[in-house]
Amino acid sequence: MRKKQIMLVALTSMLVLPSFVVEAAPNNRTTEKVDGELLTKDEVVYATLNANGELNEIYVVNMLDVTKAGTIIDYGTYSSLKNLTDLSELEQGDQQVQIEAPKGKFYYQGNMDSGELPWDVTISYVLDGKEMDPDVLAGKDGQLSIHIHTFANEKVDPVFFETYLLQISLTFDPDLYSNIEISEGLMVNVGKNKQVTFTVMPEQEGELSLTAGVVDFELEGIDISAVPSSMSIDAPDIDEMSGEMESLTDAIEEVNKGVGQLKSGIFELNNGVTSLRNGSEQYKNGMSNINRASAELIQASGSIDEALATISNSLSDSEEFDLSQLHDLPEGLRKMANGLNETANGLAILRENYNVAYSSLDDAMEAIPSYSITEEDIHGLYASGANASVVDKLVETYSAAQVAKGTYSGVKQGFSAVDTTLKEINGSIREMGGALSSIANGLSSSLEGMDDMGSLTQLQEGLATLSSNYGEFHSGLVDYTNGVGQLSISYNELHSGIVELSGGTNELAGGATELHNGTGTLAKSTSKLPDQMQEEIDRMIAEYDKSDFDPVSFVSSNNEQISTVQFVIKTESIKKEEQETNELQVVEEKGFWKRLLDLFS
Repeated sequence: MRKKQIMLVALTSMLVLPSFVVEAAPNNRTTEKVDGELLTKDEVVYATLNANGELNEIYVVNMLDVTKAGTIIDYGTYSSLKNLTDLSELEQGDQQVQIEAPKGKFYYQGNMDSGELPWDVTISYVLDGKEMDPDVLAGKDGQLSIHIHTFANEKVDPVFFETYLLQISLTFDPDLYSNIEISEGLMVNVGKNKQVTFTVMPEQEGELSLTAGVVDFELEGIDISAVPSSMSIDAPDIDEMSGEMESLTDAIEEVNKGVGQLKSGIFELNNGVTSLRNGSEQYKNGMSNINRASAELIQASGSIDEALATISNSLSDSEEFDLSQLHDLPEGLRKMANGLNETANGLAILRENYNVAYSSLDDAMEAIPSYSITEEDIHGLYASGANASVVDKLVETYSAAQVAKGTYSGVKQGFSAVDTTLKEINGSIREMGGALSSIANGLSSSLEGMDDMGSLTQLQEGLATLSSNYGEFHSGLVDYTNGVGQLSISYNELHSGIVELSGGTNELAGGATELHNGTGTLAKSTSKLPDQMQEEIDRMIAEYDKSDFDPVSFVSSNNEQISTVQFVIKTESIKKEEQETNELQVVEEKGFWKRLLDLFS
């Protein structure tokens, strides 16, 4: 207690001493200035925005790490300064701040009336679908949307926009807000409140939004902080993924080889079908010629049949008969036999060409692979990342090839029967030609030996037999020509199908070529897929890895030894106005001595 009284008396004496005593005290301070030494400097930029995001004020807290006491020159354009370390005055002039700093940490604040932030921020509020000014939102109820847009301010050094990470935080009172929904943000509990935090990467514009139900609307100020994105990003382990990519590229290469084999098979098929079409064209034309000749053959055979019948009847009814009229008959029979033999030779050539064409077709059809590709296999190929257009063509080509193979299997028996039919017709025609030749030769021999009535009687009997047998031959010939006509009509339809098949296989060959070109391009473009994936990962890491960033001063490019620069930004809160009160508050007035004594009580 006595000690406190002594201190009180000493302090009172100092207060009442005349000012000249203080002025008469000797001044031992030197006026010589010594240059100080600065190790590092940190800057924290504080800014306030209105509720819409417009800038209100900026001030910077500068933190100097002084290793040698003395005069420190710092740079910056400030409207006013405040020493936050001691009571010494700070001198300002020509964008310089002169500081007499002691050793250690020295803090001072510089206010900027005309500063700009590296980011422009716009904030809009929509209540029940209508955009509203924040000044009239306080106390409102409804469905609220808040939209925040951040983008580069081109008036400021772009280094901050390019290398700094923005974190934007909003705090919501659960008594006022419900059903909060956010896009690309993080929501956590902070005490009883909900805090929503959005992150905007360097060099990116921010398009942020949230929705919530609100009653009696109020909103604490939105906090925005900006720090360098100096974290180092380690490359991920992609060995397993690279192995899968290599498997994919190998599979695509195998698909390309398979499509190449399919293309070769389809070309062989197309060549075989083209040969079949050409052979079928010849066969069709030959059948048409035979069918057209059938009418003449029937007419000639009918004439012979009638002539034989007439001769036979004439010999039976007449006692005298001029045998010279019969000498022309064998020659006519021989000509007819020669015509049938030529027809048989033509059919033999036609059969040979048909067999060659049919053999080519059969080989080509057998070359089409018979393996089955399931829907699951096709979906797996689509999911592998292969070009969808190429896969579509591959599936279409596979389907068309299977349809062609199935169609051929259905008509193969008909193709095989054509050879048998040609062989039988050829044999029948040769038999008829041989029979006519035999008749002609026999008739010639008979006519040469005729010199009396006995021979005539024999001739009469022979001609009667010949006429009767030839009638049967003529009936068979009529049946044959009718069969040839039906075969010609049926084969015309078969040939039309072969022509359509040839057109389809030709288009299939073109599609296979295009498909093979597509799978070749796909295989080529994906052959280095693992390396390309690694290059893309390296590029993305390089884009966001700012660990080699050297900080620069926000207030002046002349400042050196910059260690860190941070931004702390906050918007105004939106609050309801406080109700005025008429209650008078009584404030006790205290005198100087009373306040002084309170310091020691």
